[in-house]
Amino acid sequence: MSVLMITHDLGVIAEVSDDVVVVGKAVEYADVVTIFKNPRHPYTMALQNSIPRLTDKPGKKLEVIQGGIPDPLTLPSGCKFHPRCKFTIDLCKKKEPELEKIEDNHIVRCWMYNKDRAKDFKIEQEVVGIT
Repeated sequence: MSVLMITHDLGVIAEVSDDVVVVGKAVEYADVVTIFKNPRHPYTMALQNSIPRLTDKPGKKLEVIQGGIPDPLTLPSGCKFHPRCKFTIDLCKKKEPELEKIEDNHIVRCWMYNKDRAKDFKIEQEVVGIT
């Protein structure tokens, strides 16, 4: 049996899902453990970094994804997440990346993981997986 669940509540996803696809046009796909322990797409990272954790110091600010969701009738060129992404380079604005297999059962739609383009990126954000 399959169930399609659309939610921003990652706690629910972690409890009931075996596999996860992130965003309307898939930007990341992997089994649920991989998505939560080793997120790779900037949107997935930002979603996870916006979740409060019991281990956080009191008063710690959660990450906010800047900007707003684009109008579906006038989507941005290139990667649809580039106006809100911390890691955008010019290529992101011009051309939409294809899905790239980065590990067994883990694919990502991001120029950071394109074999020819990864050298153009420098990730300055800690990827906080959920344990």
